[in-house]
Amino acid sequence: MTTRAGVVEESTSYIDSGAFLEDLRRRVALRTESQDPGSHPALHDYLTGEMATALDRLGATCTVVDNPVPGGGPFLIGHRHEGDALPTVLVYGHGDVVLGQPERWRSGLSPWEVVVEGDRWYGRGTADNKGQHTLNLAALEHVMAARGGRLGFNLKVLVETGEESGSPGLREMCGQRADELAADVLLASDGPRLAADRPTVFLGSRGQVAFTLDLDLRAGSYHSGNWGGLLRNPATVLANALATMVDGRGVITVPRLRAPGVPPAVREALADVSPGGGPTDPEIDLDWGEPDLTPAERVMASNSLEVLAFVAGTPEAPVNAIPPTASAHCQLRFVVGTPWQELGQIVREHLDAHGYPMVDVQVGSTMAATRLDPGDPWVCWAVASIEQSTGKAPVVLPNLGGSLPNDVFAEIIGMPTVWVPHSYPACGQHGPDEHLLGSVAREGMQIMTGLFWDLGERDGARRPPATKE
Repeated sequence: MTTRAGVVEESTSYIDSGAFLEDLRRRVALRTESQDPGSHPALHDYLTGEMATALDRLGATCTVVDNPVPGGGPFLIGHRHEGDALPTVLVYGHGDVVLGQPERWRSGLSPWEVVVEGDRWYGRGTADNKGQHTLNLAALEHVMAARGGRLGFNLKVLVETGEESGSPGLREMCGQRADELAADVLLASDGPRLAADRPTVFLGSRGQVAFTLDLDLRAGSYHSGNWGGLLRNPATVLANALATMVDGRGVITVPRLRAPGVPPAVREALADVSPGGGPTDPEIDLDWGEPDLTPAERVMASNSLEVLAFVAGTPEAPVNAIPPTASAHCQLRFVVGTPWQELGQIVREHLDAHGYPMVDVQVGSTMAATRLDPGDPWVCWAVASIEQSTGKAPVVLPNLGGSLPNDVFAEIIGMPTVWVPHSYPACGQHGPDEHLLGSVAREGMQIMTGLFWDLGERDGARRPPATKE
């Protein structure tokens, strides 16, 4: 008789036998750079080749859906229905990656080839997100094989190809197909664990709004000796305008852009969480950010306003002249309860009130914040399953410090969202030398196999009651 422990342990053969490496090498070799306008053939091939083949082995029917936003990459939706009385899970992943930037990788490494060096498996997408969704699909295969060709639950799979470009069209497509994608729970993997050795569950993400402050004062530059002290310097003005919004210790000073108070359940969940501490992590500045919050609360339960780039004049070749313009590219990371939709108006009114009506405000890309209650039955179920599979109590983060399109699942489709990441903070995602840890992948395979096994328990003892009406 097949046992849970036996299936979980056997699933690691996918890693140990080299099968995972073979799949990963093939998928990483596809240059699915969604930020490159010429990548559409590769994005389409990833869905119709790699993903459709994997879902076919699961007995799922697949449909490639065109993006409703012009220029956006396609989507793949897969379905496997085993019974109306069974729970339904939606599994999500993204097949696109950021630009490879091969010139920035260390000698001997390439973004398009998986190179294994000890525990590190290098290649673009190994961590974000090809390695992660490859593990999840393989775990489903192991459970179905162990149950003689059935999962014990209904499966829906959504793979997008534009996450690294802001998920264009995802919200529109999911809004149009909300009934088709409806499920009792989202179970997905992206982003990092809190630390490599700590299995992690996160339940949402902070949101983000990008915005630019521009100051254009005159047509050209003027000699700083002849005109200094007579002409307003846009860099100086803009620096002071920014200083009215965030102080020298990183504290936001615009009241409506500050985070609401930390809910008790969130504070309790973060009580034993300590960000950083890894061998390649930077040292945390303890005197930066909100002074009355712990480091974990600052990054997962509060807001931050970051100046990502500031340009005036010609930094690469400065001259003795007062520049005519200055620009600051900024970003607000925020938690649930922040009126982010009104950011443009809030910043405009703030700058006007502080004497900077000449500074222009342009709002860019946005992503909403989400957070599932840590006490939700699906969270308790996932935590118990992971602990049984690994012997470790997972860290539960009410939301990730970064941003994901989780609002699509939590709000547009409407379901509890449970994320189980298989990467770690120093994985190098979005930069050179991106890598996945083999040890984390192996444990992630056990975790996902255990979760999918428990979801399909015939008597339902290992899963919460179905939440769909």
